[in-house]
Amino acid sequence: MLKFIKQYLPSVAIAVVLSLFVRTYVAEAMRVPTGSMIPTIEINDRLIVEKMLWMTTLDHGDIVVFTPPVAGDENKRYVKRLIGLPGDTIEIKDGVLYRNGTEINEPYLNERMDYTFGPVTVPADHYFFLGDNRNISYDAHLWATPFVAKDQLIGKVIADFSIPF
Repeated sequence: MLKFIKQYLPSVAIAVVLSLFVRTYVAEAMRVPTGSMIPTIEINDRLIVEKMLWMTTLDHGDIVVFTPPVAGDENKRYVKRLIGLPGDTIEIKDGVLYRNGTEINEPYLNERMDYTFGPVTVPADHYFFLGDNRNISYDAHLWATPFVAKDQLIGKVIADFSIPF
């Protein structure tokens, strides 16, 4: 038994340390518990989230995981679409999203928005997020503070796996 432990313990320890490092700093698998991103992401879909944000750039339309600026939800993770980068002016009127005064085509939406919002300008080092299921999504248009600070970003979704149950 002692020989077995001496032989395999270092390999097991290295594997555990490497997996913790990868999950904490590189990438992580997550499950989506809500329908706020339907039809793009369904309830219980599995996501691979790349956490090395310093190595990538965020663009309009990216799907991002972050800690929301919502009282009581500080320990939760939200998955939403990036709508506004720092300096962008966002407005929703007549069921249409406008960014910097330009109407944005959003083919991933199933229905038009049934609310108005803004205009608001995204501050430096902050981002503006909305769910794809806009009329039921608890997102920036409903939060007291509609902007997510850069240090609250967790990672960018790089893969979505629908696993039927």
